[in-house]
Amino acid sequence: QVQLVESGGGLVQPGGSLRLSCAASQSIFSINTMAWYRQTPGKERELVASVTSRSTTNYADSVKGRFTISRDNAKNTVYLQMNSLKSDDTAVYYCKGIINAFGMVHDYWGQGTQVTVSS
Repeated sequence: QVQLVESGGGLVQPGGSLRLSCAASQSIFSINTMAWYRQTPGKERELVASVTSRSTTNYADSVKGRFTISRDNAKNTVYLQMNSLKSDDTAVYYCKGIINAFGMVHDYWGQGTQVTVSS
């Protein structure tokens, strides 16, 4: 039902910056929470950052001070600004929308975008 399209991934050197975008097929204001996850082979998917419809943000300890999640309601887009990138940030990054309605939680995932931090 809800479609999420990610973009902005690529190859960047350590210490560099990258901005990921997640465009939603409907108003993100109607989505309770938008979040970014990341995953590397052999590891479980990890929550990186989230933002609610009331602009409450949350970050993983490993990215605090370096990453910033933001929301542009007019463009139905959520961003993840990544600064001071490290090799440990290399992963596939996924956008997730969470809708809580009628006592049930519905999750929607983007296709993922590869971020590689390497010299």
